[in-house]
Amino acid sequence: MPLMIVYQHPQLSQSTDCPYLPKQALSYEHFFADHLTGHELETLLAGGWRKFGHYFFRPACPGCLACTSLRIPVARFRPSRSQKRVLRLCRNVRVSFGPLRYTPELFDLYQLHGRERFGQENSFEEFAASLHSPSCPALLARYETAGRLVAAGYLDKSARALSSVYFVFDPEFAALSPGVFGALREIEYARSLGLDYYYLGYIVPGCEKMAYKGRFHPHEIYSWTDSRWHEVEKCEKKRSDNPQC
Repeated sequence: MPLMIVYQHPQLSQSTDCPYLPKQALSYEHFFADHLTGHELETLLAGGWRKFGHYFFRPACPGCLACTSLRIPVARFRPSRSQKRVLRLCRNVRVSFGPLRYTPELFDLYQLHGRERFGQENSFEEFAASLHSPSCPALLARYETAGRLVAAGYLDKSARALSSVYFVFDPEFAALSPGVFGALREIEYARSLGLDYYYLGYIVPGCEKMAYKGRFHPHEIYSWTDSRWHEVEKCEKKRSDNPQC
């Protein structure tokens, strides 16, 4: 029987300036829920929803459909030459997957990542509510080198997929492309679990910070117009012409 508890039914957020596209307004359809089963989470992920903690959301921007959800069919994924190079660069990084458990170094890493990458100072309450208050089956990927935590991946597990909720890393290791490395190892882990997909979040064409997501092939993009997933094959155009190549 379904176990999901809905604390607040979907409603629209107030519009704000879009951080990705100029002269666009940003608005979300959102709700709060808890105790989701893997099947319930899969239904939401397959419908373009994302989440942090108990907060579920998807874009509902007036007059704009640019922000779309991306997922990777893990059985057919093959790393590109540049992605294989990242794997070699990070060969000394130890990766472990396990239950979502808090340790103080996770908050320290989260703070460092937010401060250096985005110029933000987030409170412990925000950190705990977003990443350490699970509303569904959740996992933590720890990335360590020489006994030091250098990155962490927060993951949700649905009936058919792993979903990347958030990935943080020490900016000192930015040259090693830790975000790409994390996605590669998490795709590999999803495959080892016999799952079908790895959800990598939203992608916005023209947003350079998100462009790396479109370089995992093959991948699928969710269409807001027909509520279906459409496969995107690797193309031959230059990356400057198409960020999904």
